[in-house]
Amino acid sequence: MNMLRTKSIEQTIREGDEPEYQLKRTLSALDLTVFGVGVVIGAGIFTLTGRAAQEVAGPAVVISFVIAATACALAALCYAEFASAVPVSGSAYTFSYASLGEIVAWIIGWDLLLEMLLGASVVAQGWSAYLGVFLERLGLAVPEQVAYGSRFDLPAFLLVLVLTALVAFGIKESLRVNLVLVAVKVFIVLFVITAGIGFINTANYTPFVPPAKPSEAMSSMQAPLIEYLFGFAPSHYGLMGIFAGASLVFFAYIGFDAVATTAEEAKNPQRDLPIGIIASLVICTFLYSAVALVITGMVRYDQIDPKAALATAFTDVGKPGYATLIAAGAVAGLTTVVMTLLIGATRVLFAMSRDRLIPPALGRTNARTGTPVLLTVVVGTAVAFTAALTKVGVLEYMVNIGTLSAFVLVSIAVPVLRRKRPDMERPFKVPFSPVLPILSALICTYLMLTLPVETWLRFLVWMALGLVIYLAYGYRRSRLSGNAAEGDLPSMTST
Repeated sequence: MNMLRTKSIEQTIREGDEPEYQLKRTLSALDLTVFGVGVVIGAGIFTLTGRAAQEVAGPAVVISFVIAATACALAALCYAEFASAVPVSGSAYTFSYASLGEIVAWIIGWDLLLEMLLGASVVAQGWSAYLGVFLERLGLAVPEQVAYGSRFDLPAFLLVLVLTALVAFGIKESLRVNLVLVAVKVFIVLFVITAGIGFINTANYTPFVPPAKPSEAMSSMQAPLIEYLFGFAPSHYGLMGIFAGASLVFFAYIGFDAVATTAEEAKNPQRDLPIGIIASLVICTFLYSAVALVITGMVRYDQIDPKAALATAFTDVGKPGYATLIAAGAVAGLTTVVMTLLIGATRVLFAMSRDRLIPPALGRTNARTGTPVLLTVVVGTAVAFTAALTKVGVLEYMVNIGTLSAFVLVSIAVPVLRRKRPDMERPFKVPFSPVLPILSALICTYLMLTLPVETWLRFLVWMALGLVIYLAYGYRRSRLSGNAAEGDLPSMTST
C-alpha cells in the first residue's frame, strides 16, 4: 500500500478548473482580511481574556497573547507560502497532499474538520449564552427548557441553520453580511478599549507578573500531558503562568487558517491570500493586547469575573449600560465566527471530495450559486445538532488540538516541499527557512503537550475513526489510486 503517494502542484491546480468543481473567484484582499478578522475575533476576546488573567497569568496575560500570536504568526507565514503557491481550496490539506503524501493530507484534513466543525459548534453555544444575557438585560428571556445549557440549545440550533442557508446561497453574499457584523464587532472592541481607558487604575497592574504558586491538584485525565509524561506541573502566575496563559488564549486565535480554505475564490490568490492571512492576525493581536491591558487595569486580576469579563468590568465601575452594549456586540461578533468556520469546514471537505477521498457527489457546485450546496447542508446540519445537544465545556480543547496538529504538519511541509520542488514559483516565501518553520512546529508541539490527557485520548479516537474511513473508502477511491468508479468521475452537469 502506498499511502505516501503525492499529487503534483500542477495536477492540483488543474483539478480546480473542472467545471463541476469550480468555485467563483470573487474575493479581494480586503474581503479575505475581513473574513480572517471575522473568524478570529470572537469567543476568545469576550471570554478567555478575563479567565486567563484571573486564573493563570494576572496582568501579564497581555504577554500570553503575544506568545500565542507569535506561534500563530509563524504558522501563518507557512500557510501564506503554501496558499500563494497552491491557490486551491482545502488549506493545509491541499498543501500537504503535494508535499507529504496522501495519508498525511487525509490526517490534516481530518484535523481541520475537527477544528472547524467543533469550533463552530462551541462558538454557537457561546452565542446562545450571550444572546440570553442580552435579552435578559432587555427584560426578555429564552425559555429555560431550550436555552443555553439545556438538553437542546434551540438558539444555537437555529443560528447554525440560518447561517447554513446563507453560506449555501453564495460566499460573496455571506461575506457582505460578514462585513457588516465584523464592523459592529470591531466597533465594540474599540469601544471597550477607548471607554475603558478612563477607568484604568494603574495600581491594578501591580504586580504585573504575580508570584507563582502551584496549580491545584487534578485527576490524571484532566492533567496536562506534559505533566503526565514528565512530571512537569504548570503553575498559576509567575513565568510558567504566562506560558500556561498562552496555551489557554491560543483558542482566541483559532480560525485565521480558514482564510486559506478560500484560495480558489480569491481574485488574485498569490497576492491577496498572504495579505489576508497576515493582516488579519496582526489586527487581532493588537486588539487582543489592548483589551487585555484595559480589562486588567479596570479590575484587579484576582477579582475579574472569568465568565463575562468585558461586560462585568463596566458593571463594576458603574456603567451597566455599557455592559448591555458589549453583550449585543458579542452576539454580532460570535455570529461571524460561526459563519466563517462553516465556510472553512465546507471548503476542506470540498477539496477532499474533489480528490475522491470522500464521495465526490457531495462536492459538486451549484451552477447558480457557485457553491457546494449539498455539502454545505450536510456540514451545517452536523454543526447544528452538535451545538444543540453537546454538553457545554466538553469540546473546546478538542478544537485546540486539531488546530495545533495541523499547524505542526504544515510547518514541517514547507521545508519538505522546498527540497522536493525548488523550481516551483513561490510568490510569498517564509523567511529564514527552515529555521522558522521548525521553530513553528516546536512551539505548536509544546502547546499541544499542555493540553489535558483526556483531550489526547479523544483526539486519538477521532484520528482512528478517520483512518478507518480512509482505508475503507478513500485509499481505494482517490484520484491517485487509479480505481475510481465510473460514477465517481465528474460529469458535465451541476446539481
